Amino acid sequence: MTSGPSHTKMAADIWSVADLLRGDYKRHEYGGVILPFTLLRRLDAVMAPTRQAVRDSDAALTIQNKQKLLELAAKLPFYNTSLQDFSTIAGDPQNVAKNLRDYINGFSPNVRTILSRFDLDNEITRLAGAKILYAVVGKFATMRDLDRLSNHDMGYVFEHLIRKFAEDSNETAGEHYTPREVIKLMVNLLIAPDKDALAADGQVINILDPACGTGGMLTAAEEHVKSLNPNAKVYLFGQELNAESWAICEADMLMREQRGTIHFGNSFSDDGHRGRTFDYMLANPPFGVEWKKVKDAVEDEATLGHAGRFGAGLPRINDGSFLFLQHMLDKMDPVEGKGSRLAIVFNGSPLFTGAAESGESKIRQWILENDWLEGIVALPDQLFYNTGISTYFWILSNRKTEKLRDKVILLDARDQWEKMRKSLGDKRKQISDDQIKHITELYVDAVKVAADAEHPDHAKVKIFGTRDFGYHRITVERPLKLRFEITEDTLVALGSAKALTKWDGRNALIEALRGLVGSVWWTKKDATDALHKAVVDSGAQWPGTAALKKAVWAAVAASDPEGEVQKDKDGTVLPDPDLRDYENIPLDEDIETYFAKEVAPHVPDAWIDHDKTKVGYEIPFTRHFYVYTPPRPLAEIDAELRELETQIQKLLGEVTG
Repeated sequence: MTSGPSHTKMAADIWSVADLLRGDYKRHEYGGVILPFTLLRRLDAVMAPTRQAVRDSDAALTIQNKQKLLELAAKLPFYNTSLQDFSTIAGDPQNVAKNLRDYINGFSPNVRTILSRFDLDNEITRLAGAKILYAVVGKFATMRDLDRLSNHDMGYVFEHLIRKFAEDSNETAGEHYTPREVIKLMVNLLIAPDKDALAADGQVINILDPACGTGGMLTAAEEHVKSLNPNAKVYLFGQELNAESWAICEADMLMREQRGTIHFGNSFSDDGHRGRTFDYMLANPPFGVEWKKVKDAVEDEATLGHAGRFGAGLPRINDGSFLFLQHMLDKMDPVEGKGSRLAIVFNGSPLFTGAAESGESKIRQWILENDWLEGIVALPDQLFYNTGISTYFWILSNRKTEKLRDKVILLDARDQWEKMRKSLGDKRKQISDDQIKHITELYVDAVKVAADAEHPDHAKVKIFGTRDFGYHRITVERPLKLRFEITEDTLVALGSAKALTKWDGRNALIEALRGLVGSVWWTKKDATDALHKAVVDSGAQWPGTAALKKAVWAAVAASDPEGEVQKDKDGTVLPDPDLRDYENIPLDEDIETYFAKEVAPHVPDAWIDHDKTKVGYEIPFTRHFYVYTPPRPLAEIDAELRELETQIQKLLGEVTG
């Protein structure tokens, strides 16, 4: 048998259907036709060898429930009892819509559920109305090689098509799927430490992807496990919100007769695998996608504390990354059992976004204090199809090896890439198989590499304690020092002060103080005496309420480092909010010692407001791998500028003649 077509050629042939849709459909609408018809034609091709056997069995059976017997006849977990197929539909141009609907209705219930996600019936009506349905069916009918592609390559075809549609629809970054070499690296890092254990007899492995898209990560994980142990029983579980992606993933599971379940729905508000635990989990959730639509459901579950999934805290409404991670951590198998490992793709935001005691900081604190974070791997930028931003793998486990207890690996793999011959969207770089192998080995040997200063990649690997990412955020106060004065600006401020606008005595007060313009007092007592005397002498009224007095002193007082230190009625020094500052002190460093060494020598009158001290956690990845690059010598820069000036003068001379 000759080899089948490449997935790139097949994707190109399918994409050519767009030529038929142009004019009647907008570019971003092409997917609504091409994806379901591709799936239909793929199913049609796969069923061809047993099509007549199913028809014969259906005609012969008189029992009500035929499903299992028809599946046996089809030798597949699905079937079609219609007398139609793509060749007969394409051969009857007068009845193409009728015959196509008859064919769709002939599928087994599981396939009809999948096709319903595409709203295909409405598309048939629209195509027929535009008089292009027959041409579209005919085009797909000529695609004879769809049964010759492996499921793996067919996955590439669907992903290629979805990427094209995503670009035309201006989908957000990370919305659809992950490049296969990135998945391969992710799966390697997730599973590599368990290589020997997975090779043992009797392995039953459950894998979850809660944002599974078309299922590429799940199938890659299964293939990796099977490469280590062909006899392992692997169950794949997923969840997907995008109807078309879910349908393609579910169809792939059917055609591969894969054990497991793919749930359709939002992972935050509709947990499709509640109560289950998994051996491995992996995900590439959408970067920076808001969770406003499911806000009520998420917040309700958060009130349950750790009895729900979101007990550690809630991130900002415009980035649900940490909700996905908490969702996955909730599904770890207890360490008393087999334990779990998980990997997730994030952009840089979850590393540091959120101040001390914010939702993000509390989530990081919870993860690190439970010693679940095993490592973070920084990836090259421009790896993904619809974003060029830098990304990171977070790898977590509740069964870390002894050498990694209370430790975290940081691995800088940003230089591990090669340039693609042709860019695909924003993807201009790729990671080669050799680089994947190298990164995986570095991660597995991270402790040894970090300890060996002579290792060529020593600078790329660092090991930290989990508490190294924690800090106390202290509030440093300095005394409020004021002078008091009456200027023209003071009078303007009194006239515009909101608190004084409805006070009848405002104008009289301003006139009473006008005679003091140019006066300055260095104590509040002296200022009070002078202001009261001016008001009494003019027959004006001094403000009687606290709010009015506060407005007057706000206009009269001016911050001055030589001014009087202000105190409250109990004699406590008041802080100057404009001079307030903050310091982050490592969690295990004594606060008072740090303050005496790093702060007090520069501002001797400062103090710490201990009531405002907070605990925070962040992972400043790039700071730990920063390498100082000295600026070029001034002489070199100057010479370059002179050369540029000469070139500009020469060009101007050519223009002006």
